[in-house]
Amino acid sequence: MKSNKGLFIGLFILLAGIFVFFGLRSESAGRPFQDSPVKVASAQASTAQNEALVRLSSKEKPAAEAVSKSALFESAALENVRTQGDLNWVFGGKSQRGWRLYTPLISRMLDVDEDARTASFALAVSRWQKEKGLAAHGVVDNTTWFQMISDWQSDRIKDRSYPTEDQLVTVPVSECYDPSRPEELRKVERETYLAYKRMIQAAAQDASLGLDLTSDGELASGEKYLKIISAYRSREYQNHLRKQSPNSGRAGLAVNSPHFTGRALDIYVGGEPVSTKDDNRAIQTETRVYRWLVKNAARFGFRPYFYEPWHWEYVGQK
Repeated sequence: MKSNKGLFIGLFILLAGIFVFFGLRSESAGRPFQDSPVKVASAQASTAQNEALVRLSSKEKPAAEAVSKSALFESAALENVRTQGDLNWVFGGKSQRGWRLYTPLISRMLDVDEDARTASFALAVSRWQKEKGLAAHGVVDNTTWFQMISDWQSDRIKDRSYPTEDQLVTVPVSECYDPSRPEELRKVERETYLAYKRMIQAAAQDASLGLDLTSDGELASGEKYLKIISAYRSREYQNHLRKQSPNSGRAGLAVNSPHFTGRALDIYVGGEPVSTKDDNRAIQTETRVYRWLVKNAARFGFRPYFYEPWHWEYVGQK
């Protein structure tokens, strides 16, 4: 009996061992393979490297785009140098060349102080073009230029009503460029005159303009800058001008002149007072007072006639 009992115990132990062996094999098969510490570290390093490459790649893309944009606007800047002097266009039936004379107005429109020959200026042009629904290439080409002209012209006087006598005031001779100007040609619409006076007071406080002033801050009698050259001109007087000079470009433009409203002022900004010759307008657009007007006149309700640096129209503050 003892012999049989020992045999049963032996068989039990053998069977138990078999079950344990196959149980361990089964558990091992259902469990993920465990790497050695060295393999784990290697895998982690590889993952980190891949993530770094992804991060680097994501940084390189915008960097490459920035380089591409920089090259684009450098190229646009070179083209602007050309069009600034060579752009061909027509205005008032007269062939025009370039847009250099209007650089202060363009800079004001773009709200930049950049040199027009720089990539930064071209970038500002591009942003403006995008706002206007134009191709945003940064070059002041014909399409862009005529859109700029359209915007300037749209800001001019729209109300062409004829002023009544009580709506006009007479400007003192001390405020006129030509002190001998007759009284009937020294009239200005009342609100326009008040706005002009506020503008002159502001200019007088700007020491950088170097204006000659009286003790009470008015323009001195010997100071010519910012004095009124011409203001209200009746329709009859306009007709008289055209008859005197029927072939004059200036007289031709006088057909639609807003001076009869009393809200258009010709203001002295340098050079010959009202000559449209390019060399004269080039002198005028370089003066400190003209550039001051470009930057500040809108604060007082005045808008420019882009073609004549001396001509400003009161439309009120927007």
